[in-house]
Amino acid sequence: MCDKSFFVLLQQKKTNTLTYMKLRFFFLHLLFLLGLSLSAQDFDAWFEDNTLRIDYIFAGDATRQEIYLEQLYKQPRWAGRKARLTESPLRGNGQLVVADKLTGQRLYTTTFSTLFQEWQLDQEAQHVQRAFQCSYNVPFPKRPVTVTVTLTDKHQHTVCQMCHTVDPADILIQPIGENGIPYYYIHKGAFRVESLALRDSTVASLNSKPSTLNKDRDYTATPYDPLAGVDITSNVDLAILAEGYTEQQMGKFYADARRAADALFEREPFASLKDRFNVVAVAAPSPEAGPSVPHKGVWRRGVTSCHYDTFYSQRYLMSQNMHRIYDALSGVPFEHIMVLVNSDTYGGGGIYNQVTFSTSDHPTFKQVFVHEFGHSYAGLADEYAYDDMDTEWYPADTEPWEPNVTTLHDFASKWQDLMPKGQPIPTPLDPRVPDFKTIQKDDTKAMALLNACTQKVGVFEGAGYQSKGCYRPAQECRMKINEVLDFCPVCTRAIRRITEFYTAK
Repeated sequence: MCDKSFFVLLQQKKTNTLTYMKLRFFFLHLLFLLGLSLSAQDFDAWFEDNTLRIDYIFAGDATRQEIYLEQLYKQPRWAGRKARLTESPLRGNGQLVVADKLTGQRLYTTTFSTLFQEWQLDQEAQHVQRAFQCSYNVPFPKRPVTVTVTLTDKHQHTVCQMCHTVDPADILIQPIGENGIPYYYIHKGAFRVESLALRDSTVASLNSKPSTLNKDRDYTATPYDPLAGVDITSNVDLAILAEGYTEQQMGKFYADARRAADALFEREPFASLKDRFNVVAVAAPSPEAGPSVPHKGVWRRGVTSCHYDTFYSQRYLMSQNMHRIYDALSGVPFEHIMVLVNSDTYGGGGIYNQVTFSTSDHPTFKQVFVHEFGHSYAGLADEYAYDDMDTEWYPADTEPWEPNVTTLHDFASKWQDLMPKGQPIPTPLDPRVPDFKTIQKDDTKAMALLNACTQKVGVFEGAGYQSKGCYRPAQECRMKINEVLDFCPVCTRAIRRITEFYTAK
């Protein structure tokens, strides 16, 4: 059917618009049937340069899950990828698929994990039902589409699914734009749209502010076009959202946000990938300074309603109110969310394709910030273990979707290709590597040995909170301890791969 005359017809002038569009959609559907991914050119055929925000409620307990649609919003601009639209770099614990309603052709896919699914493994879920908010951005369709949301369990079996229709002409899709919260770019990636001169002048203007911010830790908003000279299409867009900073503390927030960006890009692999990222600081003021700390009886009003003691773990700092977070980011081009919390108490959390939380002033701020971003951005699992963990996070009959842990169920799909020849499985610990718990930071020789072991790939038992049955790729890594400088080669490759995915042409 795809003979020469067909392609000649496609190249003819659009004297008959209806015929042309029918043929174009037929051709795109044919690509779908042939198993080819939609390209950046296909994006314009199916989507507007706008964002459809979909708010859901995920609810249930340890044995039952439900998905509820809450609200649809239309926002200006699309900051996500425009190529490889139907592919997904990681499986995650959930999937959202947008398909053409008429033909069923898959148009866009994203995967994710949620705080709700994590809570389902908590003891409380055995006897209490709870509801959690989730929000997702997808490109705004030109024609009616079906959206299918799927949640899976730790065996990667589907446990809940909901499908609904979105008609772009629906009058109840609420248009929202700028919310009045100022945002400034603290880093702009490789410039590919406008002149380098404009980019350099914009960045120079922004970089003139830190001395004032750091001097008096105060901030006064000034006229500024945040989107001038920024390429939101070709780069990965990171938003750092303020939490627990009052209006008078915005100077501190911008200084802290710069420190966070510097921490991210100071080591590999992010250092060499820096030009593929945009980082925007969103100065959302809180009525009160600092976060809530339930175990101290402290509750404060903030932007995200986050608090320590999530799931009764004192250092777990997280929020269930994703809708509020997305409200604060209305009008901001973003793909990944990092919430910077104004606190000197250790804490944080990161969930794949949902959110990163980290505090600003603890001595290990930089290490924690990068570690938690490893979770939310690259889907990296924790590589530490607890001897008394009574919950099996990674069953032996299932290979984890996270790229840096394995149950050996399908190790060939993981880092087997990076293993040195003759490396035993499991790999014994190297006794020459010092114990990170007792090492002195000024002992340069011991620290060098500790950092060197991050680059030796093996299969070390103890990961994913389990001391048995789950394995990590290095004796030590940024996803295991804060004391080392680098990610292991497996985590490094995972970060590079997902960045390549998001920035593909």
